[in-house]
Amino acid sequence: AGPGSSSRRVALFKNVEASGKSLTDSSRRQPTPLVNFNPFTPDSLLIQSATQQRNNRKRAHWNDSCGEDMEASDGETEDDILPPSKRVTMMESNMMSRYASEFLELEKIGCGEFGAVFKCVKRLDGCIYAIKRSKKPLAGSVDEQNALREVYAHAVLGQHPHVVRYYSAWAEDDHMLIQNEYCNGGTLSDVITENYRRLSYLSELELKDLLLQVTRGLKYIHSTSLVHMDIKPSNIFISRKSVPSCDECDEDDGLTTSVVYKIGDLGHVTRVTNPQVEEGDSRYLANEVLQEDYSNLTKADIFALALTVISASGAEPLPTNGEKWHEIRQGKPPNIPQVLSPEFVSLLKLMIHPDPTRRPSTSDLIKHPVLLTAARMSADQLRVELNAEKFKNALLQKELKKAQLARAVAEEKVLSTDRILTRSTVQSNPRTSRLIGKKMNRSVSLTIY
Repeated sequence: AGPGSSSRRVALFKNVEASGKSLTDSSRRQPTPLVNFNPFTPDSLLIQSATQQRNNRKRAHWNDSCGEDMEASDGETEDDILPPSKRVTMMESNMMSRYASEFLELEKIGCGEFGAVFKCVKRLDGCIYAIKRSKKPLAGSVDEQNALREVYAHAVLGQHPHVVRYYSAWAEDDHMLIQNEYCNGGTLSDVITENYRRLSYLSELELKDLLLQVTRGLKYIHSTSLVHMDIKPSNIFISRKSVPSCDECDEDDGLTTSVVYKIGDLGHVTRVTNPQVEEGDSRYLANEVLQEDYSNLTKADIFALALTVISASGAEPLPTNGEKWHEIRQGKPPNIPQVLSPEFVSLLKLMIHPDPTRRPSTSDLIKHPVLLTAARMSADQLRVELNAEKFKNALLQKELKKAQLARAVAEEKVLSTDRILTRSTVQSNPRTSRLIGKKMNRSVSLTIY
């Protein structure tokens, strides 16, 4: 069963005992809210298995020890023993909007089938976030399952430089809201659209850097026994950061922009084992997934990643179906308008090979000789960031030297003023030194031997 099925959930309310006493009157029972199982964590599977075993033991105990005229004790009511028939709904109604009270909406930055994404400032910390807000209706729909799937996946994946960071999620009326990291560079789809308008494209070195960074994010996702299943340009987010580009720390230093690609939109994530596949964009969908062969799902991500890089190279928009669509699934990539090295083109062809077992894994890609140039570029980027830290340290050292110099000047000024005052006092009253001396001579010893 998938994350949207009732077997993955627990009951919304469960009747429990109060004050340690057995309750037979349903009006005296207190509802206790429970939680969802996260299907992407191994612990949740263990918890679910233990819960089922406990329920089986309770049911057996009920049959063995309780007659028709007896009632269950220790709070073991029928609602406790039977498997949960309800699930926690994420669409609970709130009297006060958390979104309105905690965030200031700046602008809408994206819109899709699931809903809209807004750029917001959190009122408490003043930082900018991306808030994804679902559309109506959501409760009980496939969209609700995808929304929960995204929350589950984000919670399990935690933090990685090439995965969009997740902060929190909550429900308001019929809407699911997810608070994520704000990426100031938009999406790769935005870049491709702008390049297409300007008749330009990413260079081979930039394409290799794109491939390497997204592969690192995918490797992390795959290491948790999960697959993304919807890799495409609109789900690759860009974070841009300006840093000093020179070793010297002059005031006229230039700046270079660091581009970081991050995988987002985890609404189609599923487990590698016992997967519940929700097909993504048909333009980037591997043929074996269409044929419901889920034995190599990690390689389906590799297939989609290759077409994502090809799209960024300036190729025409990918077909959604038809003859060209089938040609791509036969291992023939679309025409690329720029001249790329034969080794790089061969790697992209291998990534869309009709046999998924022939496609490289994320580990194979990261160590592939073709991407060594991109790896070296990443090393250069590390040097750029190191230079930025050197720049900051140099500025701090300059400020420290200025402060030390100012302190030394101030101390010297105070000492000079004291010497001048002392000399002027002595010259105006010559008896001062003799008086001091006389007072000192009056001191005698009273010790008697």
